[in-house]
Order: sequence, then structure tokens, then C-alpha cells
Amino acid sequence: MTQSSTQPQARAQIRIPAAHPMVMLLGSGDSLLRVIEEAFPAADIHVRGNEISATGEAADVALIQRLFDEMMLVLRTGAPMTEDAVERSIAMLRAAGTGEGDPQGETPAEVLTQNILSNRGRTIRPKTLNQKRYVDAIDEHTIVFGIGPAGTGKTYLAMAKAVQALQSKQVSRIILTRPAVEAGERLGFLPGTLFDKIDPYLRPLYDALHDMLDPDSIPRLMAAGTIEVAPLAYMRGRAQPVFTNVLTPDGWRPIGSLEVGDLVIGSNGEPTPVLGVYPQGEKDIYRVSAQDGSWTLCCGEHLWTVRTAADRRRDKPWRVLETKEMIGNLRAAHARRYELPMLTAPVSFPEREVPMDPYALGLLLGDGCLTGSTTPSFATADSELAEALQGALTGVTLRHRGGPDYVLNRTRALGDVVTLENPVTAILRQLELLGTRSHSKFVPDDYLHNSAEVRLGVLQGLLDADGGPVTQPDRTCRIQYTTASIALRDDVIALVQSLGGVAYTRRRPAAGRVPGLAKGRPVHHRYDAHVVDIRLPEGIEPFRLARKAEKYHGAGGGGRPMRFIDSIEPAGREEAVCIQVAAEDSLYVTQDYLLTHNTLNDAFIILDEAQNTSAEQMKMFLTRLGFDSKIVITGDITQVDLPSGTKSGLRQVQEILDGVEDVHFSRLTSQDVVRHKLVGRIVDAYEKYDSRNGQRDGQADGREDGRRDRRQGK
Repeated sequence: MTQSSTQPQARAQIRIPAAHPMVMLLGSGDSLLRVIEEAFPAADIHVRGNEISATGEAADVALIQRLFDEMMLVLRTGAPMTEDAVERSIAMLRAAGTGEGDPQGETPAEVLTQNILSNRGRTIRPKTLNQKRYVDAIDEHTIVFGIGPAGTGKTYLAMAKAVQALQSKQVSRIILTRPAVEAGERLGFLPGTLFDKIDPYLRPLYDALHDMLDPDSIPRLMAAGTIEVAPLAYMRGRAQPVFTNVLTPDGWRPIGSLEVGDLVIGSNGEPTPVLGVYPQGEKDIYRVSAQDGSWTLCCGEHLWTVRTAADRRRDKPWRVLETKEMIGNLRAAHARRYELPMLTAPVSFPEREVPMDPYALGLLLGDGCLTGSTTPSFATADSELAEALQGALTGVTLRHRGGPDYVLNRTRALGDVVTLENPVTAILRQLELLGTRSHSKFVPDDYLHNSAEVRLGVLQGLLDADGGPVTQPDRTCRIQYTTASIALRDDVIALVQSLGGVAYTRRRPAAGRVPGLAKGRPVHHRYDAHVVDIRLPEGIEPFRLARKAEKYHGAGGGGRPMRFIDSIEPAGREEAVCIQVAAEDSLYVTQDYLLTHNTLNDAFIILDEAQNTSAEQMKMFLTRLGFDSKIVITGDITQVDLPSGTKSGLRQVQEILDGVEDVHFSRLTSQDVVRHKLVGRIVDAYEKYDSRNGQRDGQADGREDGRRDRRQGK
């Protein structure tokens, strides 16, 4: 070969160990050697036996010697050397020589031997330095953006890392999604089933999966929900019917009436803002019921935080499952399999002023006569309760009439007229309780949705009057409450649940029950009795009455409140909506104080073609990140297919999240294209064209703006 005489000449002798056959190093028919010779035209390279000599400019000879050293390191690992790998190795070494390479000093051998995944004799690994940086960033960061032109391996490498994470049990599911913008995410006009409609937009993801997993296992993994592939609009569809109640600081509201910025109650009992509201259209709905009788409605993809007995025994973290994943798998032997989380603290409602002491109200609801036809009265055999009621009420004196009966007389002051209303009667009238009887009593809303202290005071009064501890051998003590009022039964259950407890109810029919006795005469039951069995969390004291409290604590307290999923049944189709909340664990309180959520925990999530997401969609997607999850977002900002006037979420997010900790942007270029070499050249040509025309168009626009301003006299 021709040698340059203007630069000092150098010579290197490279001895190849016998362990490396020359055909592997030089390629079949010396194909790899020809690539090297073409890359260094000014150098002479000769091969004799197991020795290679290189003569030429000192810089070229040093690079050639380093190149063969790197090639031998690659071959030593069992990885093959290809013409493409040699070309990329040369490019990396040259970039390192000019100071443009990896500042951490990573070598071609380190890049080309980093195995990600092996399947059916094929190994997936990065092929360029930028690809290795991208793969390393996925390992090191929670959210990674892979931005670059087509053919740079953005999605393929992310998929390989997702499968690797699933196989090594770093995550329990893979979620793959991409926006179906070509159809405006309105796929209804396309023929066929939903699968048929979305298949063209998701085909690249399916193809990559088949490269990395046993094809026979993919349908099974997808049926089990371990791998989910869906358009972005459908992926967010963990929804509840629009009329489903969600707890807010002001009480219950239909989920369909919530707006971004509204407050709902989280698992810690505190308010948490709604970050997003996403209508889902009509969806198949299921009724999820717990063993304590509580239930709510949701779609099949709705998420539930659950754990099994084995999880708890082994101190494993809670897992997240979709509704449909649990169907048919709700029992382990004869026990319920999935335990639901409970409130970690009582619900924190805003404090409201109330006209009567809450404990006194509870006592009167339990053992008071509130009919209004006579002076209010109270019946108890415990003088301790009578004294407590007297101390909690103002302007009233308890007069003992004999036996268990007390009358609540107005305390008269000097100069009072006889016609003044009894203070208790006035308050009962204000609370709309005056005239209620044993079967129609209830807890007013101002007490039901008040501070935890007020709610507990009402519950303690009710339990001291009409409840008590129930002990059984070898079991923790439960609390039992009985009432003839359906409304009061439901209010007691709501009080218990709002404090983090559970309540079971059963009915004792009036017909056929043994009558009671009053002064030796039988008194037949006119109304069914509703029995409520209660368990409250540790630290919540159910009784103030000394004898009941002593018995309760003497039996070891009430044990741990628990909820288990009992059944999941189809409930038709309904208009549904999905919300996203800001709570750290993403849980919010839905109907019957059940905790559910809508975030993706323990998952590897890939959003492909992200340049075609709107800014709102990008925010929705990013805020769905759950615990122990990883998100990779890939896209090419030069190929946006969004409608005119819609800003790409991928372009905007670079400005918003730049510098945010644990978020990384990996940028790949035409040099990282791993398809046909021509693809890289096409990408470069388009970039040059766009750069020239963009500048020219900008100048033309500026001239047009100037002419318009002059015409308008500006």
C-alpha cells in the first residue's frame, strides 16, 4: 500500500496466541482484514502465520495494534467479530484518540461483550458506545429517555432489558405501549376485534418479544397479565364506573365528578390531590367484594394492592394485581388468598362545630328516648354512664325516676319562664333526630364526617350503651353492637371503617325470637335486630365504660383488623373513568372505605414512539410510575406525526425534566444505526437537508413577517 513520507513511520509486530485461530480474527476470506485495510489506507498490514505486522504513520499503527488487542479480547469471551463490529471498534478508538470518546475510558471490547439476553443461541448486546451508555443508564436510573433516529436500537435494547429484568425477578410484569396516532387513537372505525384494530400499531413490539422469548410462552404470559401490550390510550384504562363513590374531605363523591386539583382521601387518612382524570368510555365492570361485606365496582384492568399469607409470613412486600388476574384464584385451600390493605390512620376530615358532645350523642342514640312526645329520657343500669351524660350536657339535669330510667330536665334559672324549650330537645330538633325511634335513629352527617376525635366519641357512646366485648377461648376479643335501625347500623359500620377497622353485620329476624320481659310481662320484638361485629386497630379505644374496657383489654384487645377479597363477579358494562392521585403509594379510598389504586408498581414499562404523545399524555404516563418500577421512553423527535398545533410531549419533557434526579436522557445518532449502513447515511442526509431548509425557511418567514409589519404600518 502507498505510504506517506510526510509523517514519521512506525512499525508494530502483533503476535496472535495459538488459542485464537487466525480465521476468526481475520474473518472468512480475510473479510475483517479488508475492513481494517480500507479504514487505514496509508498503512501496510501483512499477515504471516500467527503474526501480523503493521507499518505506517505512528498514530495509525498504534490504532491498528490497539484494534487487534480489542478484537482478541472480544474473541476470548466467545463473542463473534463481524465486519460491522470491526468498523464500530475503529470508530470508537478514533473517537477516544480525538477526545470525543467515552470519558470513563470504556473500550470496544467492553462495549461489544456486554451481554444483555440470550435466547435460542442468539445473544443481544449493545453494538456502539452510545448504545452501551443507554443500556447502563437503564440499569442506573428509574426513568430513561432513549432519543434518536430509527434503527439505533432504542426500543429493541429496552425490550431486552425488560425481559432480562422479568427473568431475574427484578420486576413482576412488563408493560409495552405506544400511541396509535395514525388512527388518532380512535380505532373504532377499523374492522375486526380490538386486537385486530390495534395489532398494526403494536406489531413491532410483538416482533421484538418473539426474538427474546420462547414464542409458545408469550400467549401464556400475556394471558396472565405478566406481559401487557396496549396502545397508550388503553393502557391507562384502570377505571371505575363514573357513579362509584370516592372519599373526599367533604364526604363521598362520584368519581366521575372529580376534576384535576380536587382532593381525595389516601391510605394514610390524609387528603391527596387528583393529578389526572381520564374518561375511558364503556368498559366491562366487575364487582369486587370483601369478606366483611364491603364491595366496589371496577374494570378488569383495575389495580389492587394485595398480599398472600405466605407474603406476610415471609415479610415480602405487597404485590399489585389486576382485577382479572385474581379471578378464579381467590382461595388457597379453604382460606381466602388475597388480603387488602387497611387505612394506616383514621381518616382526617375537617373539624366541624357540633351542637352536642359526641359521646353524649352516642349515649342518647343508644339508650335515649328521642320521640319528642315526652321529656327526653335515658335508660341505663350503669350509674357511670348517667354521670358521664350529665357531665357532657349543659343546661340539663338528669333526674333519676327509679330503676334504670333517667329524665333529662331543663335546668331552671331564676326568672326562667316555663315555656322555654328543653336544650336537648332543641338540639335533637336541629339535628333532625327529634321524633326518631329505635328503628329509625341515625348519626347526623356533621358527626359522621368530622374529626377522628368526634367520630370516636360517637362510636364510644354507642358501644357503651348498646355494645360490648365478646370473648371466646383461644381467640382475640371482638366488639359487638346491636340496633334495630338499619341507618344506624350502616352509620356504625362507616364510623368503624373510617377509623381503620372492619365491621361484619348479620340480621336476627324479629319473627320467631323469644320475647323479652318487662315487669314480668312478655314484650315481643317488632323489628329485626342488626348485629355488628367490630374489630378496631390497636390504639383505638372502643369503650369508656370501665367494666367493658377492663373486659376488652383483659382478653388481649381486639386483634388486627383484616380484609380479604371474597369474590369477583361480572357486573355488566358501564361508562368508566380513571383517576391518578398524588399519594406516595397511589392508594385512594373508594366505596366502603376500600383502598384501591391506579399506578404501575413492580413493572418495567416501555413507551415506544413517544414523539407522538401529546404533552398531556406524557404527563399522565410519567405520573403513573409506581414503586419498584422502571420506565423507558423511546422516540425520534424528527418524526412527529401529531395533528397540526399539538406539541410533542417528548420534545416538551426534555425542557421540563432536564436536571431532575434519577431521570436520564440518552441521545443516539446516525452513528448508532445498526440496520443497513445506508440507513445511517439516509439519516445524515435528511439532517443536513432539514438544517439547510430550516434555516432558509426561517429567513423566509422573517422576510414575510417584515413585509407584513410594513403593510400594517408597524
